[in-house]
Amino acid sequence: MKLMICRSIGVLVTLFILSCSSSAAVDDEQAHTEATDRATPEVRNIILVIGDGMGPQQIGLLQQYARQAPNSIYEGRPTAWEMMADQGVFGMAATEAQGVLTVDSACSATHLATGTMAALEAVGVDVRGERVPTIVEVARELGKSTGLVSDTRITHATPAAFAAHTTHRSRENEIAEQMLHNQVDVMLSGGLRHFLPRSVAADDEVAQHYLEMIDHAYSISSSRDDERDLLAEARDGGYELAFDRHQLSQTEGDRLLGLFSHSGMLDAIAERRSRDDVDRREPTLVEMSRIALERLDRNEEGFFLMIEAGQIDWAAHNNDAGTLLHEMIRMDETLAMLHQWAQGRNDTLIIVTADHETGGFGFSYSGVNLPEPVQLPGSVFDGQVHRPDYNFGSVHILDRLFEQKLSFSDIFRKFYDGGDHSPAALQSIVNDHSSFEITLDDAEAILRDRPNPYRDQTHPYLKAETIPDVQDFSAFYVYGEESRRNLLGRAMATEQNVVWSTGTHTHTPVPVVAWGPDHVTAHFDRYLHLSDVGQIMIALLGGTLDLDR
Repeated sequence: MKLMICRSIGVLVTLFILSCSSSAAVDDEQAHTEATDRATPEVRNIILVIGDGMGPQQIGLLQQYARQAPNSIYEGRPTAWEMMADQGVFGMAATEAQGVLTVDSACSATHLATGTMAALEAVGVDVRGERVPTIVEVARELGKSTGLVSDTRITHATPAAFAAHTTHRSRENEIAEQMLHNQVDVMLSGGLRHFLPRSVAADDEVAQHYLEMIDHAYSISSSRDDERDLLAEARDGGYELAFDRHQLSQTEGDRLLGLFSHSGMLDAIAERRSRDDVDRREPTLVEMSRIALERLDRNEEGFFLMIEAGQIDWAAHNNDAGTLLHEMIRMDETLAMLHQWAQGRNDTLIIVTADHETGGFGFSYSGVNLPEPVQLPGSVFDGQVHRPDYNFGSVHILDRLFEQKLSFSDIFRKFYDGGDHSPAALQSIVNDHSSFEITLDDAEAILRDRPNPYRDQTHPYLKAETIPDVQDFSAFYVYGEESRRNLLGRAMATEQNVVWSTGTHTHTPVPVVAWGPDHVTAHFDRYLHLSDVGQIMIALLGGTLDLDR
């Protein structure tokens, strides 16, 4: 399949996918089916769900929990991921950037958003450093509505790549400005700090004004270096504003900006723990996605919606298996809602994929805690016991992972917010919130530092003189103090039958599930690159995809 792009007025509106049939003829029934497919209207809506950091390993964790955990919340039901893969098509996508083996989220999201090979750590920029139209901008030119939803920050790398063009993903203040300028119709996430003037941090009266605006839903801060009030600019631009789930449910307009945290939103464990709280202020990923669908579907021309389950990546960066499971479940609950919403429609394509894999997660077998021999009832073992040589991991581990009460991020936040920073205090907090207990020696090792062999005084993470003492593959644990979370994951790993290969990203190809009209989803059942996925989406949105394969 060859993909060719022609740009008109700076926007991708034409793309052809050409292929040759290996069959010389088709029977009458096949000919009728193909004619019917070509007569079917093109997709009106595209929903792209990105599990940030979600490789096959993370999907495997979700599936094993659903199918094998003795107390699985799925109770024998298939996951939404499984249903969509069974009913749609299942392909794979390479993620790498040009000239390198692995990729960051800004670059890979730009692959998806623009259909072009992108520059590392930049957003909306190709490998030559040129601004490239995104699918959000294409959709707007076509008269469609657009939306971005994330459980991280709206200015974070993945959503940014769909509505901004900057030299580096860290320029989140500039990204916020560009998102408003790009007139994305619905934006729901965290990240208020990039929309407030810098005087919020220094002037109590100014801070009080914005606290009253958000009805004291959460604490506030500003990361801006100027006095621009992007909330006022958004309101002047026709956006309704919402800062908690109650305000969100009361909004009515088609243009909506919802910011539900000063930075990132709750992790999936904290979200699940808060769901039954009648005073809960923060909306869930499902709730934000449902509101976005409701608003965008009002447009008769259709819409493009990107939904990011972004904290899969954060959990995997931390080597936090329990939180990773909860993040995968949160994404799957969102898929279940989308699957139900799109039932019976022939105008909607749902694509579920990832930007890369994070952490190199896997269950593995070990030589620790070897299983006791058992007598099997079958005749082959008559008079003999079954004695596996290794510990292959009990399914009860899955239940224990689900039972984790705090993410590693919150465990360390609780530890550092307390007055006692001793190894014993850390051990107590960890063991109160996980059934995978650590020893005092483990806690001492987790808190141990060493001189930073990779020190770079100009680097945002590598400038510290000392770093947590990661002793193997240490060059791949690059986030300074946060690497203590990885050390905690290592301390639990043997009992969890879990291995991690890195604290960053891997090259692992990611799954691509396409669910919708057959004549459309058929273009995803192969090995692609993320930029190919982006090209196909853009062509489908503009109605320029050649359906003959």
